[in-house]
Amino acid sequence: MVGTGPGRLDDMSIRAVNALKSSDLIVGYKLYLDLIAEIIEGKPTFSSGMRKELDRAKQAVQEAAGGKIVSIVSSGDPGVYGMAGLVLEIVNESKVDLQVEVIAGIPSANAAASILGSPLMHDHVIISLSDLLTPWETIENRLELAARGDFVIALYNPISRKRDWQIKKAIEIFLKYKDPSTCVGIVRDASRKDEKVILTDLENVMGHEKEMDMKTMVIVGNATTFTFDRFMVTKRGYNNANMAINE
Repeated sequence: MVGTGPGRLDDMSIRAVNALKSSDLIVGYKLYLDLIAEIIEGKPTFSSGMRKELDRAKQAVQEAAGGKIVSIVSSGDPGVYGMAGLVLEIVNESKVDLQVEVIAGIPSANAAASILGSPLMHDHVIISLSDLLTPWETIENRLELAARGDFVIALYNPISRKRDWQIKKAIEIFLKYKDPSTCVGIVRDASRKDEKVILTDLENVMGHEKEMDMKTMVIVGNATTFTFDRFMVTKRGYNNANMAINE
């Protein structure tokens, strides 16, 4: 399982690139294969659309069991809302004897955070707002607990074409525990050609709803998070009294 990072080829690890180049077959969601087309040019591929993850995982395991070196790709990191867990479940249930390797990639939350500056500098949680595989009641409870604990919160999958109310509910929950002026960073298409970055706050974040989709990360700060210039920064806790540099 290969993590291809946020989208730029130079954000991939050498280990990931070498794994792809040494593979007999590349399996993945078509968009993710398109992003690495330069690396896998000429190689056989198996692709399918969204919500076809099980088909891709089964195909990859079947081909690997037949003796091929197979790379199944995930954007970001394969172990963070990626394909690693599903593939390992299938390998375990199928009782096939395979050499399996998980190759890390830069997760979307970290890619977005680096573009914003350092919003994940202190304790943080990552929550997906997609309720396709997780009941909304569970997601809502996690949002509530994270907000009460004043964690920095990184939201995956804030809005899709058929699902737009969850982000509104999440912001309502956050406003129960966080100040309306709490910093919020929105990064769409992180490290891709259409990248867009917005700095706002909890009180005004829904004014940017049209800028959000499934390729967007929304990062909500904690009580110490601040912005300056184009940066969003969460304090780590160092003594601020001696921070200034004397010239």
